[in-house]
Amino acid sequence: MSRVITIGAAQLGPIQKAESRAQVVARMLVLMHQAKAKGCGLIVFPELALTTFFPRWYSEDQDEIDAWFEETLPGPETEPLFAAARELGMAFHLGYAEKIVEEGTLRRFNTAVLVDAGGEIVAKYRKVHLPGHDEYDPERAHQHLEKRYFEVGNLGFPVWRALGGIVGMCICNDRRWPETYRVMGLQGVELVLLGYNTPSTNSQSDEAPHLRAFHNLLSMQAGAYQNSTWVVGVAKAGNEDGHELMGGSAIIAPTGEIVAQCRTLGDELVVADCDL
Repeated sequence: MSRVITIGAAQLGPIQKAESRAQVVARMLVLMHQAKAKGCGLIVFPELALTTFFPRWYSEDQDEIDAWFEETLPGPETEPLFAAARELGMAFHLGYAEKIVEEGTLRRFNTAVLVDAGGEIVAKYRKVHLPGHDEYDPERAHQHLEKRYFEVGNLGFPVWRALGGIVGMCICNDRRWPETYRVMGLQGVELVLLGYNTPSTNSQSDEAPHLRAFHNLLSMQAGAYQNSTWVVGVAKAGNEDGHELMGGSAIIAPTGEIVAQCRTLGDELVVADCDL
């Protein structure tokens, strides 16, 4: 039986600090309609897709910080994405900042969900490998405060039976560690979805941008090949408030080969037929 799903990797260009969620969602809806026109059954958006990469900004004002988080999903500003999924009959993957009360405790996570073609959340993952630091660092050209603003994900690396296959998720820095893919591979994963927001330069090292782009693809291609799984890695890219994010969004086959890759640093859709 054929199990081919046409997948769109929906890279987002920069989202400036001043941009509203409504502006970003409008851009995402354009990409969803483009994906539908190309026959996609799934569209994959990046990590923290609804806002600028806010961990680069230091704040001690919890209300200011919480403005970047979603307390409900869908909420008033994100409901149009879910409505579009139902209208177009297309699933989507979304990264966002999650604020939630669990067992009486307020928690904040860097989270991704898989939403099916009926507009229902069918899977949730919370980022485990949080990079960066938790206090202001004057030695850095820009801050990377994920350890300040998020807790370590508490859901592990599960897989789900969805979209006619076995699907897993991870987020950004998770992609760099072989165990991420291996834990899902041991559960039979066939498709790994991940978003990232990765700076083109690292103020803590002298790594060249081309080397960082190489490592980005190397880690995803190795994970795909070593676990015989499709990997769809989707970036937020370009110059956000003066800070460069790498692109390189790619759809990678179980052979480790790149079958589709974004060429720009803006909003861009690339599509591939993925045979599970």
